[in-house]
Amino acid sequence: MSDAPAEAIVRAGLDKRRKPRGAANVHRALADEHRARIVDELDREPDGLDVHELARRLALHANTVRWHLGILSDAGLVSSRTGPHTTPGRPRILYTLEGSSEAGERENYRLLATILSGSLSERADGASLAAEAGRAWGRYLVRRPPPGTRFTEAQTVTAVVEFLEQEGFRPEAGDSEIRMRHCPFRELAEGGAGIVCAVHKGLIAGALAELGSALEVDRLDAFVEPQLCIARLRPRLEEPSG
Repeated sequence: MSDAPAEAIVRAGLDKRRKPRGAANVHRALADEHRARIVDELDREPDGLDVHELARRLALHANTVRWHLGILSDAGLVSSRTGPHTTPGRPRILYTLEGSSEAGERENYRLLATILSGSLSERADGASLAAEAGRAWGRYLVRRPPPGTRFTEAQTVTAVVEFLEQEGFRPEAGDSEIRMRHCPFRELAEGGAGIVCAVHKGLIAGALAELGSALEVDRLDAFVEPQLCIARLRPRLEEPSG
């Protein structure tokens, strides 16, 4: 059996990347706990939710929810549309995550990832193959510096954070760590076997190596909080190749 499932599971997670948005706007939009919760609720409801349902779920006033939705919309994270007109009066305005109209297609990729990760988890070297596949794609996808220049360590970490942001991790740099407040494959990762986490650790490790960083991934602590995974960084033990 070849290591093709490891390569394919990474493709399944990366082929449907969202369009990049301004990092500052996105970070500002998601810095507030209520807005992060709105995003989580909309992520669970691809058909959309209206203001009143969001207000009920978050125990907030509807006007407060509208204000938060405005900020999320300005950051390009949320869009709105008119819902079905099933009762007299004004039609409902439904809010969805930007790009969630492709939810059905993304679910097909999620199913593929589930099948492939299950195949890998049955192999003794499954996690290692997953990490290597992630590493290869991390090297391929990260933004490189222009020819003849070299990133500082701060610029390297920033480039990795920007790469993870494009993949939907909602990352932020910390002191010798990268905190990720969203896992694009959370349900799959929580199922065990460590395949998804190995892929994600490999993505970060590969990106750092490609940029010639003096840092490497020590470990990936998954779900230290319900919405938080942390990649712990350390000085590289050997010079990166390539």
